[in-house]
Amino acid sequence: MTRGEPTALERFINGILPENPVYRQLLGMCPVLAVTNGMKPAMTMAGATAFVLILANIMISLMRGLLKPHLRILVFTLTIATFVTIADRLLAAYMYEMSKQLGPYVPLIIVNCLIISRCEICASKQDVRVAVADGVGMSLGFALALASIATVREILGSGTWLGLPVMPGFWPNWGIMVLPPGAFLTLGLLLGMVEWVNQARAKKAGKRE
Repeated sequence: MTRGEPTALERFINGILPENPVYRQLLGMCPVLAVTNGMKPAMTMAGATAFVLILANIMISLMRGLLKPHLRILVFTLTIATFVTIADRLLAAYMYEMSKQLGPYVPLIIVNCLIISRCEICASKQDVRVAVADGVGMSLGFALALASIATVREILGSGTWLGLPVMPGFWPNWGIMVLPPGAFLTLGLLLGMVEWVNQARAKKAGKRE
């Protein structure tokens, strides 16, 4: 492992919260906005992304000694495309209705900047153990972000969570929350909340010093 690079544990922890791909790095915004009108599609997308991210990290790490600087992005893209095709076909075979619901967003994982960035930042520079930890941590962080947004949108928009009723009958459903404007509204509010918490923690740490 190159001196100065984060350890496997640091990569894992950073991916969940400190470097959360959605709330801290603003990566993968297309699926974040498109598939979070319900928990089921959001978690299916999170699972597909995790499958691709972890396996792509492993493959790129194994071949990192063979990568040529001018070809590395091409190799990243071809590797990611291979695993995306596998994920897409598995969803179509075993979760056909969900595959239709997600539509083009599973194939679009190929150009998800989250996965390409992890191949460039971590997998192409560190060993397989660290690459796996990084992939798992980032996948959990991405799933956490999708779950938080989908929870707000589904509960307020449909009165359900994972398709199960959770709101009292008299509570009106906010139809806008399951529409595209609801995605932007929810993401903006949650991003603001995360930033407010981070600033509050930074001020508190500054006072202690």
